[in-house]
Amino acid sequence: MQNKFARGVYALLDDTLSRERPLVDLADQVLQGGIRVLQLRLKRTGDRQALKIIRDVMQLAHFSESTVIVNDRVDLALLGGAHGVHVGADDVPVALARRILGPASFIGATCRTLADIENAKAAGADHVGLGPVFETTTKRVDAALLGIEGLARIVKVSPLPVVAIAGITFENVNAVARTGAHCAAIGSALLNAGDLKAMAEKVQREFLR
Repeated sequence: MQNKFARGVYALLDDTLSRERPLVDLADQVLQGGIRVLQLRLKRTGDRQALKIIRDVMQLAHFSESTVIVNDRVDLALLGGAHGVHVGADDVPVALARRILGPASFIGATCRTLADIENAKAAGADHVGLGPVFETTTKRVDAALLGIEGLARIVKVSPLPVVAIAGITFENVNAVARTGAHCAAIGSALLNAGDLKAMAEKVQREFLR
């Protein structure tokens, strides 16, 4: 079972934050900016259109050898041929997602603690989204902030690669990288940029420096 995708920024392409810009166009700009891991969040998109978006983004990702992960929807990830899925506590259980998608797919799970990560690994996850690291207005999260120190403590002993989540921006992405996190998930800080490609290049470079 593969267990790692490219280290760096993990772009969250959310249809509730896209300002009516097509997600396929946003994915194209992010990929041109050098980001190699994308998560598609398709909360307000109908299933038929969502499936088309996933397939179109997969075509773009093929040429840059990038990874495409679908948020929540195991069925759409499977039908769209995505590389994997990310599931939260209220979504399809990790073990079932693994059974459906098979050993080669990436399966991430939202975690708040080291115990959560250990449970996710036992269920079949190969990476986790850990947070909230910082405050965020994008999504309400009823959990204590980890901060950089809390993130670093867990990353140091985590049995799985960690994608740090929540409130990550250009200004703090390098501090996140220095904790040893495999990736930093960035959504609104990317999608609110006027020049998405330039911002993608900027944050990816800042994470990897």
